[in-house]
Parts: sequence; structure tokens; C-alpha cells
Amino acid sequence: MNKETSPTLPAAMAQERGNVVRLAIAQALAGANATIVFATGSIVGNTLAPDKALATLPITVFVVGMAASTLPTGAVAHRYGRRAAFLLGTGCGILAGLLGALAVLLASFWIFCGATFFAGVYAAVVLTFRFAAADCVPPERRARAISTVMAGGVFAGVIGPQLVTYTMDIWPPFLFAATYLAQAGVAVLCAFILLKVRLPVPKPSETGRGRPMAEIIRQPRFISAVIAGVVSYTIMNLIMTSAPLAMRLCGISQENANLGLQWHVIAMYGPSFVTGRVISRFGAPRVVAAGLILLALAAVVGISGISVGHFWFSLILLGLGWNFGFVGASAMVVECHRPEERTQVQSLNDFLIFGLMVVGSLASGGLLNTYGWEIVCWVSFPPLLVALATLWIVRSRPVPAVS
Repeated sequence: MNKETSPTLPAAMAQERGNVVRLAIAQALAGANATIVFATGSIVGNTLAPDKALATLPITVFVVGMAASTLPTGAVAHRYGRRAAFLLGTGCGILAGLLGALAVLLASFWIFCGATFFAGVYAAVVLTFRFAAADCVPPERRARAISTVMAGGVFAGVIGPQLVTYTMDIWPPFLFAATYLAQAGVAVLCAFILLKVRLPVPKPSETGRGRPMAEIIRQPRFISAVIAGVVSYTIMNLIMTSAPLAMRLCGISQENANLGLQWHVIAMYGPSFVTGRVISRFGAPRVVAAGLILLALAAVVGISGISVGHFWFSLILLGLGWNFGFVGASAMVVECHRPEERTQVQSLNDFLIFGLMVVGSLASGGLLNTYGWEIVCWVSFPPLLVALATLWIVRSRPVPAVS
């Protein structure tokens, strides 16, 4: 943004800050959607599923919704602007809450899966808030803008679990029915916040095709960023999806499971207050490597025991590792595209991440029910080693001059 596209520099900077703050608030509200699904999805699934091996299928469907929606919402953002995509996503969030409540009332497993699909669409759109923040600031402030918006997730880490705790028993005997209605209400509030976001509609010069996608995805830094993002999110999802049900099977109360998930989500987003500055100082690849190591430590703690403390500490390390890995990988992605390529490249990145997450999410239920919690943790190590290896390969390569 410069003097040619805004009346004054102070006004332009005020608009930048306003957009980033609103997106951070929206992240706090909308992030409760995913937290509620992860806190309740496997438990409701275990209650309603015709086969206990399908207990985590609703969460897998949630991830499918994320993957299936990234390219279409990217096309909407490219053609009509990001705000149109945001409002489409919040509409899906409202629908998800209403369908979730209906599924519990009717004891319908398949309606519940439909609810989590729309919740996944909503979650995918929410994750583009970070890229929207990067779009509205100069290149030197992009990492900080991304981390500021992601920091809004700290409040999501409180809002989501507390909504579950205080609403799950309001409508007996329909456990969690009121929770999903509350989630729909939070999505409505988020829509009002997003109406105030003033992101520019794409200019004609920014709606061109840019470079061929094959040329972009052949960049070693882009390949490394995608692999790091995929592994960070997949491992986090694999362990987090199984953890609430594993705690329940180990005799741990739902309240303690909710608190464990709350601290996990706070750990996911809390570091975002400083992650941008850390990336600016040490570089995104080093931050991503630290995140991958923390994810490995989370698996080690999970293998070490099944007490409340073990589960909580593992989930906290899992959240910290995800933050460094995912935010760092996102910062690497925005270094690999030109302005006219951003929505296509960013949506492709998220499509690859969420598409491959489906495998981990689908596997988690079968692994947990068939082999137990320890094996869920053990399978994390090979992909983490692969991601670290790709970072090592590109460590000395210069950042592409495309911004």
C-alpha cells in the first residue's frame, strides 16, 4: 500500500492495523468452531457411530471439508475478493452448528458428519485470515501480521472449551446439543466482525494468471514449505483427534479432557504474539525446524504415560510445535509467489495440507481402537524426519525475489 492507492500514509497504516486487529478478533471467535469439533467430535461419533472404528470419522469429514473447500474459496477470493469468501465461510459455520444440534437431537451419525463437513469448510476459510493479513501490509511486516492474526487463536483456546464445559449438559439428555447451537451463535458474531474488514477487491493487474503453477511448485523453498505445513498440521491433527477419546478410555473426566484441549489450543496460538519477530530474526526455516522437534517431543511424552499430566504436557508441546511449524511454513509460502499468484498459490498450499491431513485423521480412529494411544504417537516420527530433511536441503538457498 502506498500514497498512490491511499489518501495519506497515516490513513493507510491505520487501515492496515484495523484490518489486522479485526482479523485477529475474527480468528478468536471463529477458532472456537474447530476447538468444539475436536473436543466433542470423537465422543459424539463414538456414541452415534454404527461401528466404534468410525468414532473419529466426523473429524475426518471435518478435514475433508477443509480440503474440499480450499480451491473453490480461493477462486471466490481471487474473483470477488477475500471478504466474499470470508462471509461464505461464516455461513457454513452457522449451518454447521445448527446441523450439529439437529444430529444430536435425532441421534443421526450421518447428519453429524454433514455438520462437521460444513465446520471444516468454515475452518478452512478461517485459516486464510493469516494470508489476508499478509496481503494488506508491506513485505517486511508480513510475518508479524500473520502471527498477530494467529494470536487471536489464544482466545479461541479459551472460548471453545469453555463453551463445551458450560453448555454440554444444558439440554438433557441431549449431550452437546446446546454446545452446537452456541457455536452457531458465535459464527453469527464473527460475520458481523468480518463485515468491517476493508480488504481491496483484486485489481485487474492482480487477476492475471501469473507464472505457470508447475513453475511455482518446482521451487525448492515452496516444496519444503508445503511438506513442513503438511507434516506440522497432520501430526498435530493425528494426536489431537485421538487425545480426547484416549483420555476418556483411560478414565479421565470430560472436564479434564476439555481443560487439556484448552491448554493445547492456547499453546497453538499463544506463541503467535512473538513468532513473527522470531521469524524475522532467525528465519522461517529455523523456526519450522524448532516446531518439528517440539512435535517429536510431544509424541515422546505421549508414549511415556497415560496420566492426566502426560496427556496435558503432550498436548501443550503439540500446540507449541504446531505454531512454530505452521506459522513458519506459512511465512515461507508467501515468499514464493507474486501478488497476482497469491490466492491460487495459497489455496493450493492449504489444499495439499488439508488433503493429506485426511489420511492422518482417518487413520487415528483405527490406530487408537486397534493398537492404542502409544502407536498413535509412534507413527509421528517418520514424517517429522522427512520434513526436517527437506529443511536441511534448502537451508542455504536464497529466498526467491518474487514479492
